[in-house]
Amino acid sequence: MKVCICGGGNLGHVIAGYVAAKQDYEVRLLTRRPRQWGDLTVEKPDGSETTAALSLVTDNPRQAVGGADIVLLCLPGYSIREVLLQIKPYLQPSTAVGSVVSSTGFFFQAMEVLPPDIPLLGLQRVPFIARVIEYGHRARLMGYKEELRLAVEHSPRGEELRGMIEQLLDTPTRLMNNFYEVSLSNSNPLLHPARLYDLWADYQPGVVYDHVPLFYEEWTEHAAMLYMAMDDELQQLLAVLPVEPGCVPSVLDYYESTDAPSLAQKLQSIEAFKGIKAPMKAVKGGFVPDTQSRYFTEDFPYGLAVVQQLARQKGVATPAMDRCLEWWNRMKQMEGDE
Repeated sequence: MKVCICGGGNLGHVIAGYVAAKQDYEVRLLTRRPRQWGDLTVEKPDGSETTAALSLVTDNPRQAVGGADIVLLCLPGYSIREVLLQIKPYLQPSTAVGSVVSSTGFFFQAMEVLPPDIPLLGLQRVPFIARVIEYGHRARLMGYKEELRLAVEHSPRGEELRGMIEQLLDTPTRLMNNFYEVSLSNSNPLLHPARLYDLWADYQPGVVYDHVPLFYEEWTEHAAMLYMAMDDELQQLLAVLPVEPGCVPSVLDYYESTDAPSLAQKLQSIEAFKGIKAPMKAVKGGFVPDTQSRYFTEDFPYGLAVVQQLARQKGVATPAMDRCLEWWNRMKQMEGDE
């Protein structure tokens, strides 16, 4: 099977290396920095590791996707449209195009850009927790999911593509009813904004902090309450959409919690999240929020804002989401004024 991975970030590294180490797969990688890649080693949670050579690493979309059976985008939301336009001329009707996470607006953008005969697929949540150790050469697979949830659109091959993803990623995969069920997530699009707002709701230009807090291990009850409030709004939106009840578990159910204190404690304790710091950059005298990090550039415009806009179309009120997005807009304005 010919697999094309688009994107050389954390997930691009781990998925490309993981699949390339399996038999019967030809793995190609489309990246802006092909010359920095070589044999790729993936460290696994049990301490083992695999090393494999990718079949092709290129910045040429024709070479990368031509004749591929499946194209998987491991990209932030702001890169999806550009890459879809690059690969569009070289796709065959039999080539499935998918995203390793759909809460970045993938389906909404792909349906606008690609022809209706191209099969689309997307996962509800990322299949692995991944980190790059040495760009182009070594990455760490830090955690697996017990189950993946997949949506397929523009194709009658749903079960076939479900089986393909399940085999590719060695994880039980459930086929969902439609793209809403995987695109509207209470993971990063709600999780990250809730914590960022909690950290810096009162931030003003000129304020400098003396340390960088831990993003999850110092999670607060206040952030948990905001996260739960935005999740309640998402659940109200799902209730008026043609989706299966419970297709997106509530954050309390997903994290096996009962209230804000227990949710905060759960997020503080997740092993794979330990050591992750809040997105900040060093300045004279300390640190300030890094509004160019993907926590800001990805999860607000291509995550939370997508949910809010759809809710408005369906007449669902979103006061908690509105508050977060208004703050994000103020942060952008302050950055522009500096």
